Amino acid sequence: HAEGANTVLQTADGPVVLSFYRGGWCPFCQVELAALREALGEINAAGARLVAVTPALPERTMVTAMKHELEFPILSDAGNGVARRFGLVFALDPNLRPLYRQIGVDLADFNGSDTWEIPVPATYVIDKGGTIRFAYVNTDYKQRAEPADVVAAIKTLTG
Repeated sequence: HAEGANTVLQTADGPVVLSFYRGGWCPFCQVELAALREALGEINAAGARLVAVTPALPERTMVTAMKHELEFPILSDAGNGVARRFGLVFALDPNLRPLYRQIGVDLADFNGSDTWEIPVPATYVIDKGGTIRFAYVNTDYKQRAEPADVVAAIKTLTG
């Protein structure tokens, strides 16, 4: 659960890469998670830990992790509490909700909440002191941080 995010950040031996994504239902998030999976060796070799955060229910995060063979933790941020502290949360436009349901995406079912709130996708590199040293936030959900840029940011912290 997302409550564990504070523990992950406080007990890290090095930088933490914190990646917020909308949910396993999002094809752009699936591509991002696969890219992070491919970059995991470089991220770890640079001295950092990778943690993904989503508002999806824990059972949904487990399905996503297994389906995409992810070897990094995915934290369930029920109610978007952590994402809200980063200023990333917004409610999906009510006019879009029927369209999402038509394609089989019912956020109330995925997230266990009828608020239809999701985070703007974002990636941060946070040093072991808790200071954000790299941030990529883009309201265009199709655009995500490049793993090479994330690795480069880690290397500036770890030498």
